[in-house]
Amino acid sequence: MDSDLKKVVHMIGENTGIRLSVYGEDGRPLYGEGRAVSPDFKGIAQDDAADTTRFRARYRDVQYIFSLAGAGPVQKNYAFLLADMIENSASRAVNLPKGEFIRRILLGECAAGDIQKYRLKYSVPELPCFALALAPEGKISDALSLLSQYADNGADCAVSISGKLCAFVKFMGEDSEYQSSVDFATFLCRSLYEELGVRAHIGVGGSFRRFDDVSISYQQASAALRMSSVFGSKGFVHSYREFVLIKMLEDIPETKLSEYLSILLEGDAKELLKDEDMVNTAEEFLERSLNVSETSRTLYMHRNTLMYRLDKIERVTGLNLRKFSDAVTFRLITILNKLV
Repeated sequence: MDSDLKKVVHMIGENTGIRLSVYGEDGRPLYGEGRAVSPDFKGIAQDDAADTTRFRARYRDVQYIFSLAGAGPVQKNYAFLLADMIENSASRAVNLPKGEFIRRILLGECAAGDIQKYRLKYSVPELPCFALALAPEGKISDALSLLSQYADNGADCAVSISGKLCAFVKFMGEDSEYQSSVDFATFLCRSLYEELGVRAHIGVGGSFRRFDDVSISYQQASAALRMSSVFGSKGFVHSYREFVLIKMLEDIPETKLSEYLSILLEGDAKELLKDEDMVNTAEEFLERSLNVSETSRTLYMHRNTLMYRLDKIERVTGLNLRKFSDAVTFRLITILNKLV
């Protein structure tokens, strides 16, 4: 079975809630649940005993049989609509405007064949690329207008994703004036503020050699944007690499996270985490690379006050934040506490 057809079937399920099973022209099961079916039917076939509706559709010159649950008039109408959707899915995207086309690619709604058509149509270069997810505080249209000015070639693209979110796809060669994806994102963040007076939080995805993987980069960028908000990260530019540990912990069942947290916290340590001033002081100390003087300046706090708070954290938790290993453990505790 064509891998792109699997994506189409999966997308139909995600968007409509209709789960399709796919069979070969001879009735052999290829995808989904169900045994082999008889290929001897015309048009749309409904089986009251099995409570299913079957129909045929051609995808890239290959005939398939599809099946969905239910055998009533509603399912029959679904079959007509789904057959048309499947048969046209391979060619529909190529007729979209560039902005909508790239938006669907970033959201993972386009099959590999559609991405290839986009590459050919818009002469996408063989250069590493990455995606940014931007959440401007002002109008999306104003931000997009400015961002489009920084599309250095025909392949770079700024596009609206939703009413409050936009994306930027950037290609970078060896002669790029930007040192990294974070460097470019920082430049955009500064430009939006200086030109429009607009603050924007930006998530930075990883760089990929193949344009086909740009949707992965965007997923990483949007995840970084989301987690920076959840965890109250400082600053406006956030790389997905900052949150890999958090992403790993998110995949662990909450009961297990609670177990780990209880192991790391003893006595009055749980109460300490409810003290926002103490936690903020500790997190700022970690952000400043365990530098007492710099942390004091940033917080406008006397050095002795800072030392007193660090000593109190050590008494309560047993962790000396001036030691790197203990600082890492404290950071893990704060993450677990927010996740749980």
